Amino acid sequence: MTDRAPFTSVTSRLAKLVRDDVDTDQIIPARFLKATGRAGFGAHLFADWRASEAEFPLDSGDARGASLLLAGRNFGCGSSREHAPWALLGAGFRAVVARSFGDIFRQNSLKNGLLPVAIDDATHAALVAWEGEVTADLVASELRFGERTARFEVDAFSRDCLMRGVDELGALLARLPEIEAFERRQA
Repeated sequence: MTDRAPFTSVTSRLAKLVRDDVDTDQIIPARFLKATGRAGFGAHLFADWRASEAEFPLDSGDARGASLLLAGRNFGCGSSREHAPWALLGAGFRAVVARSFGDIFRQNSLKNGLLPVAIDDATHAALVAWEGEVTADLVASELRFGERTARFEVDAFSRDCLMRGVDELGALLARLPEIEAFERRQA
């Protein structure tokens, strides 16, 4: 069972990595996947790009300390790699805002406490130009910045787990007294 900080909302500047088709091997290169615990992956987030690009966008002053990452289309495509959300969380991100996500990455993110926020093209374009803070509000299922509000969808179970700060097992164990009572009635 994983206990983590409950997620209700986060307000932050955006770290902008506006690239399409960012796969999980770019998020956390395979050579760093030797550990099975969640700790330490943030230091290797986008390691190859950081090593090869003199001015990697997430290393700029504006991006440092941001809790929200703005990406492009199809973020987290590629292999099923739970380490990708671990690396993003380890680097301080609580949510990724993108036009779309790889299906497995989206599910791994929700299961590990990282909020994937899918937005339409017009909202994305407005965020690319936006320089202020943005609020990702899970309670209201809204992204807010300036005078704009954009709705986003998260399934009810994942939303509940994020808001309570538990994973799937934690949600199940929280209902253990009910399960045990049911079992006693069935015996």
